[in-house]
Amino acid sequence: MPVWDDLVGQEKVSEQLAAAARDADTLVTAIASGTPPPEASKMTHAWLFTGPPGSGRSTAARAFAAALQCVSPDRALGGIPGCGFCDGCHTSLIGTHADVQIVRTDMLSIGVKETRDLVRRAQLSPATGRWQVIVLEDADRLTEGAGNVLLKAVEEPAPRTVWLLCAPSIEDVLPTIRSRCRLLILRTPPVDAVADILVRRDGIEPGVAAVAARATQGHIGRARRLATDPRARERRAAVLKLPLRIDDIGGCLKAAQELIDTASEDAKQLAEEVDVKETEEMKTALGAVQGGRMPRGTAGVMKELEDNQKRRRTRTQRDALDLALIDLTGFYRDVLALQFGSRLALANTEAEDTLERLARGSSPEATLRRIDAIAGCRDALDRNVAPLLAVEAMTMALRAG
Repeated sequence: MPVWDDLVGQEKVSEQLAAAARDADTLVTAIASGTPPPEASKMTHAWLFTGPPGSGRSTAARAFAAALQCVSPDRALGGIPGCGFCDGCHTSLIGTHADVQIVRTDMLSIGVKETRDLVRRAQLSPATGRWQVIVLEDADRLTEGAGNVLLKAVEEPAPRTVWLLCAPSIEDVLPTIRSRCRLLILRTPPVDAVADILVRRDGIEPGVAAVAARATQGHIGRARRLATDPRARERRAAVLKLPLRIDDIGGCLKAAQELIDTASEDAKQLAEEVDVKETEEMKTALGAVQGGRMPRGTAGVMKELEDNQKRRRTRTQRDALDLALIDLTGFYRDVLALQFGSRLALANTEAEDTLERLARGSSPEATLRRIDAIAGCRDALDRNVAPLLAVEAMTMALRAG
């Protein structure tokens, strides 16, 4: 299956990347044979993939990285690089290719030290592949200092190094960096296309896939999780009951606390799955003796690991809370649609009775104010307001309407 098949609902972007991959292949072949490279080329050294959450930014970047490393013999017969089967494609997609560095973070930001390590790697020639490819999935989390370090590498790239940056929007990247990148804008995939890929690629029952795709409004990753994880469905169902539990001040405060507790539980579950394994691997690497006693001089390394794990738990809690707020926004969006007499594309058809009840009991103006209150809560969390205070303020505003 060609690597472009994973780009759901992104036909225009797929065409642009396929054309660039073909020109990149021609360029490397010309260099290897000592012939002059073509004058006109759709290939460049830096790309910026933007699009809303769930649009498949990192998927597109990985597919392009695989196509750049494709070694399929069909290329010599006019085939498009990115077959999906050769060693170059396969190892790039699963993250084991020696010349494809995929960078993602569970932390709040990417600092100067990590960025300098990437820049040093970018100066190397490809070891086994055709290009040295750096995929930075969270370019929007670069600190200002890290962005300035990256700028130098993007301004003066090595001959066969390609930077693939991913961010929600062009405004999330420093102007000096984005001006040196070729921009690709991905759209939110159609709901039907997301349901289809869940059925074809993940073997999910069509009815379940359709419900998950509609509930997440085209977010591929969330749709897959919702279709395969019963706990995710339970948490989402609990969030959608919140509008019925805020009839008084006590209910508002209780609902806010439960929302925070649910997000904390998500972070705790991830910690149990990841942190223990990560800690044991670090102890083994540092030469822990039987009984768990660590060698001298390793306390600082273990302390740094604990700090990183703590920051990751904070990020996970915020992401889980933000996901609940997105679901709540979609709920009130459905209420607003019903108030205007529309039943098309409702995201929460399983809660239609509740939607009807709330639509009859309030006005469109009140529903818009509630949606604004949720957006205000998300903004407050981005500004590091204490989560419980932000959510309590939101639930009180939802009650007031």
